[in-house]
Amino acid sequence: MSDAQSTIEKGNRLKRLAALAAVAVAGTLIIVKGGAWMGTGSVSVLSALIDSVLDLAASMVNLIAVRQATQPADREHRFGHGKAEALAGLAQAAFISGSVLFLLIEAGERFVRPSTIANTVVGLSVMVFSVVLTVALVLFQRQVVRRTKSVVISADSLHYSTDVLTNAAVIVAIILSSELGWTAADPLFAIAIGLVILRGVWEILKQSLDQLMDREMPQADREQIRKIAVSHPGVIDMHDLRTRTSGSHTFIQLHLEMSGDLTLLDAHTIAESVMKAIEKAYPTAEVLIHEDPHGIAEPRAVFR
Repeated sequence: MSDAQSTIEKGNRLKRLAALAAVAVAGTLIIVKGGAWMGTGSVSVLSALIDSVLDLAASMVNLIAVRQATQPADREHRFGHGKAEALAGLAQAAFISGSVLFLLIEAGERFVRPSTIANTVVGLSVMVFSVVLTVALVLFQRQVVRRTKSVVISADSLHYSTDVLTNAAVIVAIILSSELGWTAADPLFAIAIGLVILRGVWEILKQSLDQLMDREMPQADREQIRKIAVSHPGVIDMHDLRTRTSGSHTFIQLHLEMSGDLTLLDAHTIAESVMKAIEKAYPTAEVLIHEDPHGIAEPRAVFR
């Protein structure tokens, strides 16, 4: 197994573990938040419970997507299955949007029929537990994202980061409503939580669409690739750089301009050297290089 393949396989194992951890955390939080809601009657606790239910559904979709995305390329999918992650991101955005709509309806009803929160100690204890458990999951997910660049785990991490704010807001709402008698605090915080969640939905949607639409890598990375390519003494220039991402895989293709006097073997050797240098800088990348004699115009548009 090559170093690149080993790096990808380690990343795949981390993604699967992160997806399983998210399912386990969401399932645990549904149980404890369900008990807290029945004991307190708080609409903000209900909002957190609904969010966890949707978390579990989204995390289950993510788990399936990660397993599919980490499958090796086959005859029908020569570029692998990485875009399953982006599709899961779209599904997650839909799940979360539905939960926000229900939450806003419940909060509006609580404005019309305000009520006090019971058993605040139970509610507060459960929400503090939720914050601690969710923070632990987010920290682990961020480590996985840092190593794998996974869109689906990044979306999940963003969502659970929002949950930390959600749970913290519920704690404040319970205190204001029960201790100070501000009954409007409960539905107001529920609405604020919904708006924060919608912001997270936009980030998830954007990341997913970027992958599905084959958006180019950031300009800084493109400049770095160009720098690596033209640093080889046998390379005169470079053009037609194209990049895209599919799951944890990155695909890079470019044209190298070299002296027309080189033999095919010499040009191939230079291209192989450049390819290995780029793959060293981007371990999960698949690099395709076309060799061009310098000064020969191409009959199509060239991307620098």
